[in-house]
Amino acid sequence: MGKRIAIVGGGNAGAELAKKMQDVAEVTLVEPRSHFVHAPATIRAVVEPSILDDALLSYGNLLKNGRIVQAKATAVDASGVTLEDGARVEADYVVVTTGSNYAAPFKPVGADLDGMRAASTETHAMLKAAEKVVIVGGGAVGVELAGEIAHAMPGKAITLVASGETLFADKGPKLGASLLRKLSDLGVRVIFGQRAEGLARTDAPFAGPVTLSNGETLEADIVFPVIGVRPVTPLLDSLPDISLAADGRVKVDSWMRPSSLPNVFAAGDAVDVGDAMTIVASTRQVPWLAKTLTAAINGKTIDSQKAYVPWGKAPILLPLGPRKGSSFLIIATVGDFLTSLIKGKDLFRSKYRKLLGIAN
Repeated sequence: MGKRIAIVGGGNAGAELAKKMQDVAEVTLVEPRSHFVHAPATIRAVVEPSILDDALLSYGNLLKNGRIVQAKATAVDASGVTLEDGARVEADYVVVTTGSNYAAPFKPVGADLDGMRAASTETHAMLKAAEKVVIVGGGAVGVELAGEIAHAMPGKAITLVASGETLFADKGPKLGASLLRKLSDLGVRVIFGQRAEGLARTDAPFAGPVTLSNGETLEADIVFPVIGVRPVTPLLDSLPDISLAADGRVKVDSWMRPSSLPNVFAAGDAVDVGDAMTIVASTRQVPWLAKTLTAAINGKTIDSQKAYVPWGKAPILLPLGPRKGSSFLIIATVGDFLTSLIKGKDLFRSKYRKLLGIAN
């Protein structure tokens, strides 16, 4: 294994790619955190604190034939990665998978896992004491969070504020209608076509009130601002000839290259490859990237490989607690049984424990 691959970022895309490539090349994963953050479990942890242990999984057993460097990368170039202390990880191929940030307590700030644990604990206490809950954001996190709270803490007045006129309009009418009906059955009020004005903060939960764009004021003991992911792009921003998409992600070519450097690749939430910023995107991107890098290591040119084709209508799984929910599975919308079976019951915890080499 003479070729060296440096992967920067140990989230879903980075960790899975490192594991796939460890028997093909000399793999170095550069990641400042000591633990993998399994985002779906952090949502349920707000109502079930014990599950946070399944959301933070040690990287210790991820790789058998590779190494993990716990450090922050400050630059990448055609020959490798520069670390915060000035050390270098030399590489023939570099892959940037730095992911995205999200409001607390669903992702840590940098490598501060203790801070994330404290934020989750504090949020649980605030939520437990609250009577009126407002969730700002009608995306996947907002919908799942509303369902988790309604399931685990029935009797709370929960309001979900969505800026669109329906839920998940890009998946067709059935998914949104199904979720709306089930949220209503759980007692969740959904307000469509409104934005929250002048939120006290957007990085963490806080006590209300919330003023909507139509002037309505919502009283709230706790407000969750879940208004979208923010791509982490500093490493890519300094590369030559990059360009940005409207959402701040870095654009890539048909072979996932963000710049004119032919051996530097990028995948996941930080880049625009035509997929949404969801975990399901990595399930398509990582196998393609592993196959393409393997071909390159075996002497084939990158440009001769089949270009990456993003999801059309990507599947999405939306549990509302462990037993209810609705999902879009490419050609059909399915309900409680399959949503619970595939995701809601376990939240893919077994899958990621296996990925990280942790016994179930």
